[in-house]
Amino acid sequence: MVAPVVGPTLGGWLSDNWSWHRCFLINGPVGAVAIALIALIVRDSKASIEEHRKWRQQGRGFDFVGFALVATFLGALEIVLDRGLEDDWFGSSFIIAAVSVSAVAFVLMIPWELARENPAVDLRMLATRQFGASFLVMGATGAILLATTQFLPQFVQQDLGYTATWAGVLISPGGLVTMAMMVVAGRLVGIIQPKYLIAAGAVIIALSMYALTNVYGDIGFWFMARARMLFGVGFPLIFVSITTASYQGIRPDKTGQAAALINAARNTGGSIGVSLVSNVLWDRQQLHQARLAEHAVPSSVQFQDTLHQMTGFFAGQGSLPEQAQQQAIGWIGHQVQQQASFLAYMDAFWVLALVALAAVPLGLALRKVTLGRAAAAGH
Repeated sequence: MVAPVVGPTLGGWLSDNWSWHRCFLINGPVGAVAIALIALIVRDSKASIEEHRKWRQQGRGFDFVGFALVATFLGALEIVLDRGLEDDWFGSSFIIAAVSVSAVAFVLMIPWELARENPAVDLRMLATRQFGASFLVMGATGAILLATTQFLPQFVQQDLGYTATWAGVLISPGGLVTMAMMVVAGRLVGIIQPKYLIAAGAVIIALSMYALTNVYGDIGFWFMARARMLFGVGFPLIFVSITTASYQGIRPDKTGQAAALINAARNTGGSIGVSLVSNVLWDRQQLHQARLAEHAVPSSVQFQDTLHQMTGFFAGQGSLPEQAQQQAIGWIGHQVQQQASFLAYMDAFWVLALVALAAVPLGLALRKVTLGRAAAAGH
């Protein structure tokens, strides 16, 4: 017997952290090249250069401290959401350290940004009814969008036996519907109040998530595709309407701030949604598997009937009696795991449906806007 290795090893450290190093090695040079190209190609207008000169003369330079605090807060939060489940959340000293860094940066960021005349992130905008509600709605939308985009293909590959190609084909009709609905939503937002379009879009998305709670082993391709297409109907109603609603009452010089915050809401909400669904799947699958295993015991009449039938089936395939029985037991165990996985995904889609419904009152809480006016360019 080989004695277990106690404590961290170089091989284990490399194995656990290779994905992070690979991301850095790939994305680091790409980001550096992108920054260099932007510096070489993009030029500020004369009016912008003059405005920046006046800001510097008035002592209103770029808020580097605020930017660093925001970047630290969001960066550490993203690490926690991405690695939390893998590292057993607060059972990991690394996660505890990342949470502490994120929390400290967040606590320091609030008074610093509120005290600045020209902050990197204007937190006062989030305290307004119009923009604050729009921020939360976009966060919920981003959570559902990224979670379903990641876990729907994962579900059909893991439990329904789809290939990666067919999993991609499955969500393609939803993308086509989304493209078409972007045009429709753009027209509707000029004649219908965005608050009602947002509420309608949230209800439609909730219905698409509810449809996915009815998954089972023999579910067809078009059932899943139609659910994704229904999502493609609701998503543009929210996304396009937020552009109009969130900029209502925002000063022209604050549109850049508004665009940045809305994009941050979508991206951060997406990370939260992926982390939320990952934890729901892991926790609920363990629970359902334990509950189902309580009934898959040798003393159960149903277990014995199933074991007898499947043993006969495998024996009919040419297996020896002992092998046939072991194959039958393995088949029963696989069915328990698969059914637990189905039930866990149903619970996850229920959670996403509730997230979508939570956006309905937030959408209705928005103020009415002046229709027919061009929205500020933010996205």
